[in-house]
Amino acid sequence: MMRPYQPKKNVQKKAYYTDRFWVAPRIPEEPVPENSPYAEDLKAVKKACKVLNAYIQRGQLVIYINPEENVAALKALKETRGYEMLSELSAVDFLAQRGGFEVFYQLLNLSEARRLRVKCFVKENQAVESVNPLFRSADWAEREMWDLMGVKVNNHPYLKRLIMPDDWEGHPLRKDYPLEGDEFAQWYEVDKIFGKEARDIIGPENRDPGRVDRYDTERFARLGHEVPRGAPAEMADKEEETPLSYQEEEGVFLIEKFSEENSKVLDKRK
Repeated sequence: MMRPYQPKKNVQKKAYYTDRFWVAPRIPEEPVPENSPYAEDLKAVKKACKVLNAYIQRGQLVIYINPEENVAALKALKETRGYEMLSELSAVDFLAQRGGFEVFYQLLNLSEARRLRVKCFVKENQAVESVNPLFRSADWAEREMWDLMGVKVNNHPYLKRLIMPDDWEGHPLRKDYPLEGDEFAQWYEVDKIFGKEARDIIGPENRDPGRVDRYDTERFARLGHEVPRGAPAEMADKEEETPLSYQEEEGVFLIEKFSEENSKVLDKRK
């Protein structure tokens, strides 16, 4: 049963958020305790490269380094501190605020059940070195980071798009990428399948997942009021009602056949 319609004349007065740019409070950053395993991890990284910042957050160590020293830091943690698994690698878009991306490497020490995160800030169009020689799990993660965010990775063995087509333009997970795709995205499938000469005939792709048009007889049909596929839009108001069928003939024999006459529509919830 559909929800009753509510007037929306005062929708602006009922905004859910009063501050459009409200930012949730950050999780506290605590100092690294001395004489702890994390203190030894931090010492190992400091021997290999410069540490910009380090703190404990939600019970795990977070270390900030320069992007040029990502391989040195991860190599030290793997070879001297037992962090043999790279469980996650990606980037966070800070283009609008800081002009770049925050790249992070999530490490796991399996023998001691300890997690650690290494972070570095990469400016737009700046590249980071691949850590694939250290961790094979970085292969697809670095490809995905390049494909969807546009973060370049030097010396990757096969840096090609992972999710989007090879000839795709742009990086869809960047915050400056349109939510419904740009002009290239709207014409991509039409151009690939039919050719650009068919643009005037087919029209751009509808990339709004929330849009439903009952007059679009190519992509949408009204339940119980179907019209032939591709029928003119004006037929949508002239179609005859089609009886609803809940189960095909010779269906599942254990299920009692259900008909519209035996159904009951509730006016309100019980």
